[in-house]
Parts: sequence; structure tokens; C-alpha cells
Amino acid sequence: MLQVRRITSLAAAVVALVCTQVQAQAQVDPTTLYEVSTEGTSTQVKAGEQGVFVLSIKSKAGAHVSDEAPLKLELKGAQLTPAKEKLVLADSVAKKAAGQQFVDPRFEVPFKATAAGKGTLDAKLTFFICSENLCARQQKTFSIPVEVL
Repeated sequence: MLQVRRITSLAAAVVALVCTQVQAQAQVDPTTLYEVSTEGTSTQVKAGEQGVFVLSIKSKAGAHVSDEAPLKLELKGAQLTPAKEKLVLADSVAKKAAGQQFVDPRFEVPFKATAAGKGTLDAKLTFFICSENLCARQQKTFSIPVEVL
């Protein structure tokens, strides 16, 4: 009887080890679940005129940007003045279509160029990317050079 318990304990330890390894392999790096782009942002603007800052999050298959956890986009400019400095998910120009469960956020923020020279737009993005197995907080920063003519 004592020997049966040892085998059972050993079997339980092996099962626990195998389950831990399988779980470790199943964990996904959350940064592989999406792409963030600033494509479409104005990089040349005449002094006194407006440009636009564009930021979009594209989730990959099986993932989505949480519409329940907070999403924050903060903008600051050097020689550039964004129309809005703090944005949330509700400020996204992308809206859900009928029957669509989740939508990838896209922000289009006008900015004004104040004086000729080299300007920059600095953005800090915080959001949660989710899949069936996880929901992870992500933070990205961008510094976009803008030539003011």
C-alpha cells in the first residue's frame, strides 16, 4: 500500500509538471496580437495651417482592443498645437458596424502649426489588448517629426 502512494504521488507530480509546461507554452506575448500605426499623419505643414495626427490600432485574428478597460491617448506638441490633448476610446473615428462585436480604434486629431521650423508631436497610448486567454495593458510612445514650412 505504501508503494502505491509513492507511485500516485510521483504520477501527480509528473501531471502537474506537464500541465505547467503546456500552460507556459500557451502564453502569448501580447505585443504580437496587434499593430499600431501613425500612417497618414501630416509630416509637412505650412505655418499657421492645420495638419492631422493619425493613430490606429489593428488587432490580429483572435484578439481585440478592450472596449471595457480604459484607453488613453495623450498628445503634446513642440511648435504644434493639437486640437485635443487627451483622448479616450469614445474619440475614435472608427465605429462599430451592425453585428460587429469589436472595432479597431482609429484617431484623427487636427493640429495647428504655430511657427516655421522643426516640430514634433509626442503621443502616449495606453490600452488593453485581449484574447480568449488574456487581457494585457499595453503602453506605446511615439514622437513624430513635422516640418513646418
